[in-house]
Amino acid sequence: MDDYPLLNLFWTMLWFFLWIMWLFLLFKVVMDIFRDHELGGWGKAGWLVFCIVLPYLGVLVYVIARGTGMGKRDAKQAKENEAALRAYIRDAAGSGDGSGGSSAGSSGSGVDELARLAELKEKGILTDEEFEKAKSRVLA
Repeated sequence: MDDYPLLNLFWTMLWFFLWIMWLFLLFKVVMDIFRDHELGGWGKAGWLVFCIVLPYLGVLVYVIARGTGMGKRDAKQAKENEAALRAYIRDAAGSGDGSGGSSAGSSGSGVDELARLAELKEKGILTDEEFEKAKSRVLA
């Protein structure tokens, strides 16, 4: 153990951590290159070749040159994902009762459905109006 002092171990861990962070950034840059609809095919190919041939410099230059747009595209993607999730939950809450309530007829599934709706309302996913509509469908 005397051949590898503790300080060298810390330096090795630091460099390994920085390398992993760079890999994450490289994958994020490559994903952003393909996600950008404003960038043409030759532009995408050029950035990709630059990031592959000179990886450290390519990633650094890409983040400096296109980092603002990269953040905007991430935010837009997150908003689209959240809107899709909310739409799916609203559809499931609205149409989930039509098939289960009429054929099952058991009070256990109705109670479970009401509990699920109350939880969605508490989280702010359903509005008061949507909650009341869904509740009236479950109770009908």
